[in-house]
Amino acid sequence: MKSITTKHDSSQPVADTAAYLFDDWFDPIEAAVRDRVRDFIQAMIEGELDGTLERPRYGRRPKSADGDAREVVVTGHRHGHRSRSLMGSFGRVEIDVPRARLNGAGGNTIEWNSQVLRAYQRRTLAADALIASTYLAGTNTRRVRRALKALFGGAVSKDTVSRIWRKVKADWDAWNARALADEPIVRLILDGTAVDVRLDRKATAISLLVVIGVRADGQKVLLTVKSMGGESSEAWRSVLDDLIGRGLRRPELLIVDGGQGLEKAIAAVWDGVPVQRCTVHKHRNLLAHAPERLHEEVTADYTNMIYAATPAQIESRRKAFIRKWRLKCRAVADSLEEAGDRLFTFTRLPPSQWRSARTTNAIERLHEEFKRRIKTQTVLPSAETAAMLFWALFASGQISMRKVDGWRTLAKTSIGQPIDLAA
Repeated sequence: MKSITTKHDSSQPVADTAAYLFDDWFDPIEAAVRDRVRDFIQAMIEGELDGTLERPRYGRRPKSADGDAREVVVTGHRHGHRSRSLMGSFGRVEIDVPRARLNGAGGNTIEWNSQVLRAYQRRTLAADALIASTYLAGTNTRRVRRALKALFGGAVSKDTVSRIWRKVKADWDAWNARALADEPIVRLILDGTAVDVRLDRKATAISLLVVIGVRADGQKVLLTVKSMGGESSEAWRSVLDDLIGRGLRRPELLIVDGGQGLEKAIAAVWDGVPVQRCTVHKHRNLLAHAPERLHEEVTADYTNMIYAATPAQIESRRKAFIRKWRLKCRAVADSLEEAGDRLFTFTRLPPSQWRSARTTNAIERLHEEFKRRIKTQTVLPSAETAAMLFWALFASGQISMRKVDGWRTLAKTSIGQPIDLAA
């Protein structure tokens, strides 16, 4: 009796015989274009070699006007072709690259190397950019291969993505060292966020300290992002000293989250610069000091105060808030008083600028977008990779920032002495 088996032939891997969607989608346009691309690349390289040898393939020495052959120095000779594989945005093609030996000094010969197709080059720069952009869009290194399989035929491994990503480091280093003296920065927004990275083979939480500058025309720009062990005063002082060392001018306003480490660092380098405490962070602090059943009431009173139309209304509601919550839940009133007038620095600006000056939301939204992009990767490879990835999202255009609200009056605004809200 015959037995029926479903065991696959061990000599033929299952992955090699399986048919997937898109595998049989033959496109004559793509096929014709790739053939033309192959011919075009080979013609470019052949032309480059013709120029180096000063004669075409099978070419003879040029003759002068009277018919006599001129003496032409032959700088080398051809010797066959080498097959090379090149992957570009047009897909993967096989190219026959010409070979040649060039005459060197002392009678020695050296192998000719094309400048069009560099030695050991397997991908075009456009292909590398496409792979890196797919990674920045939120796909981890392993899934990039699946995402680009239809284009590259599965020729992209996680190691390929990692190697391409390392090429970005030169631009990253240059960005970190750029001068800031010519940047017309009038405001700074400073905040940090925690990410998990691999450190000594263990997942470790680090802090990314981010500084956004606001130019006189209202445009927000990323000034720096540094990976640190935490948000201590020493860590923030290192970030601020680096910015000052590269020529950053003294800002007119600082918008911060209220962390003690940042406050101390600012006092050490920019004492006297007006500081705006983030009203959203303070709201979270108030809720942390109140029982859950009172959260809705605290939020209503706080919102009514912060979003009042005039400084006078804000001060009136501030006093009412403190009186009420000092009796109902003293910890809430104490938390509001702790922030002092720094929570209301925005009232010294034109009302059109209040929305952008009240909070660090500009950075908070960037943190959220950054976390969304890296959620496919449980742990980032290193602390430097985390900072570089944050920067690359901007450098590649994956994330952009608009101008702040009220930017038309920004250049004309000068923050003078604090308004005495208690008067």
